[in-house]
Amino acid sequence: MRLKSLINFLLFNLITNLTLAQTISGIIKDNENNLLFGATIYNSSNTKNVVSDVEGNFSIKSSNKENKLIISYVGYKSKIINLDSNGESIDIGSILLESDSLEEIVISGTLREVSKLKSVVPIELYTADFFRSTPKASFFEAIEGINGVRPQLNCNVCNTGDIHINGQEGANTMILIDGLPLVSGLSSVYGLSGIPQSLIKQIEVIKGPASTLYGSEAIGGVINLITKLPENAYNFSIEAFTSSWGELNVDLGTKYNLKNSQGLIGINYFNYSNPIDNNGDGFTDLTLQHRVSIFNKINTKSNTLAFRYFYEDRWGGQMNWNSSFRGGNEVYGESIYTSRFEVFGKYDISKDIFLQYSLNNHDQNSVYGVTSYKALQTIGFVQAVYSKKILNHDLLFGATYRHTIYDDNTPATLQKEKTALPGLFFQDQLSLSKFKTLLYGIRYDKNSIYGDIWTPRINYKLSSKDESSIIRLGFGTGYRVVNVFTEDHAALTGARDVIFTEDIFPEKSWNINFNWNKKLYTKYGAIFDIDLSLFSTVFSNRILPDYDTNPNEIIYSNLDGKAITQGATVNINSLFANGLKINIGATFIDSRVITNNTTEYPYLTEKFSANYKISYTLFKPKITFDISGTIIGSMKLPLLGELDTRNPYSTVINIINLQSSYTFKEIEFYGGIKNILDFKPPSNSIARAFDPFDSNVEFGANGQILATPNNPNALSFDPSYVFYSNQGINGFFGMRYNFCLLYTSPSPRDRQKS
Repeated sequence: MRLKSLINFLLFNLITNLTLAQTISGIIKDNENNLLFGATIYNSSNTKNVVSDVEGNFSIKSSNKENKLIISYVGYKSKIINLDSNGESIDIGSILLESDSLEEIVISGTLREVSKLKSVVPIELYTADFFRSTPKASFFEAIEGINGVRPQLNCNVCNTGDIHINGQEGANTMILIDGLPLVSGLSSVYGLSGIPQSLIKQIEVIKGPASTLYGSEAIGGVINLITKLPENAYNFSIEAFTSSWGELNVDLGTKYNLKNSQGLIGINYFNYSNPIDNNGDGFTDLTLQHRVSIFNKINTKSNTLAFRYFYEDRWGGQMNWNSSFRGGNEVYGESIYTSRFEVFGKYDISKDIFLQYSLNNHDQNSVYGVTSYKALQTIGFVQAVYSKKILNHDLLFGATYRHTIYDDNTPATLQKEKTALPGLFFQDQLSLSKFKTLLYGIRYDKNSIYGDIWTPRINYKLSSKDESSIIRLGFGTGYRVVNVFTEDHAALTGARDVIFTEDIFPEKSWNINFNWNKKLYTKYGAIFDIDLSLFSTVFSNRILPDYDTNPNEIIYSNLDGKAITQGATVNINSLFANGLKINIGATFIDSRVITNNTTEYPYLTEKFSANYKISYTLFKPKITFDISGTIIGSMKLPLLGELDTRNPYSTVINIINLQSSYTFKEIEFYGGIKNILDFKPPSNSIARAFDPFDSNVEFGANGQILATPNNPNALSFDPSYVFYSNQGINGFFGMRYNFCLLYTSPSPRDRQKS
């Protein structure tokens, strides 16, 4: 009888537990009482997850004791709710999610703040968190993680570089800071490494011509770095990391209050002073650098004013080089001192009118072997913008003026060059209906050297009723004027001479693009964001370097023919309820130059590239694991002639990075390995590294390199055969600490913290 009673008791409890399972239920809404369909509810206590239905309702199994619910929805701040079920089902009623609109706010497409979802121009937005999966000391290095955007090294010795978008030349990419053209001309070669990540709140990327709003240099695309606002920064923050190569990077930040304003001060210090030659060519694998950047931003009711000072001492060369050999012909080295000052800001005259302004001074003192190059560039910029909404028209009028003063010590610059560039632009964003929008505009610039330049554009956006599916079509034009230092920098770092065969006319482009964005919500709690773009750009007057006519020269001229760059790019971002995030992107590029019915492919242009990032977070304790990587297809490389034994095409670049991080209260520790496969370019990338002054090279009457018994392959010293860093595998360890005395919830517009 006792056994039968025990069995009956166990069966009763089993049936009761099956029929009366403990649950937690509720309704997900936003602050405006809208029901949210597709919100993810994850109970980390028992690893269960569900998705809210069309009425915002959910019901999820609870654990016997503590329950930790993590509720997330795209475009809203995640919410954590801790509950004790006490053996009963709980209805917690309405749960309000707060809009996290700043993550969806973009500026670059129209010069006004607008929801990324509602932007007629396709814009990719990356917050500071996106780049934390692998620490990088500068914006130039970090940008490698963005699909279709590639930092390209242009010199094996001094490690200068530019940024390619969808296979286009780096000179076609405009870099903005807070919407202002601070990095251009002379500074585009060395200024990119001087932008610390710690100042960046978000990065906006436009792929394709944007000259209608931004003028010259925006022919291939725009990268706009938005710096942090003082009111959204921590009272004090520090981040520091070091690598197994001996690199040290430190970022300090603090904010302060004045009578009617708030300020933010940031200091970045980077030092790498450990010469390494793992490939055995006698040259430093990685350029040594010592730099400091000081940033101060002040925000008042109607004015934002920022200052930045940047100083860098960098050198690369033979392993036994030191500053006593600077400019001499005993030991080869490339030494660059850069001193740069910037002031920029925005003044709101009224709710419809604002003024943007900037002034920067770039002073460079450099030597490349025995070649001295000293240059000074000053650029002033002012822009007035008036916007007005009339019926279903959002009108935008702008007037700009940019003045550039440039001087150097080369024979090509007999006196200071002064270039004036006034411009006017107009744009109208017309709402055809709730789900259809047309944007059109035109810009006129009068270059003091090249004359009148017109750049129109038109864009169209069609969205579904719930805006889960969006189609964007665009047509635009762009132009670029040549910058001598940017184009001929390769000549300073090698034996090649740069030749301009004619007066260079502005390069023009015509671009058409198609963009499709789709958001998917699954019943298992996963959210997918799919973004597909097709693009085609045709160039006239294309400015391309000719490495082949004479291996001792780089010849620049306008292309007598046409150039085409076309392809597709796709990004898939996914978020899962259990803390897993996966970002995958791929870009396919078909770039060609057509002259006299002959098709050639440009140098240093990949046909395929891909990026990926996988992150998984444990909540107890808070540990995050990150895997990130980059794949870059083979590229055509410049050789010195038919006898050059170096491979005319690069090998496929495959970079994999691993990182884990642990957060304890306000402190985060992280560490990992970069380039775990130890990818490096060939050890013979620098031609005749043993004879950098060409002491044993013989030249013919026309300057061509002669084949001799001591030089059978007719080579000269040439470090321009470069497509990736020589650094190879390296480990890193760092920490972040953020301290906030008192946090007051900011407006939705300014919600994201630094």
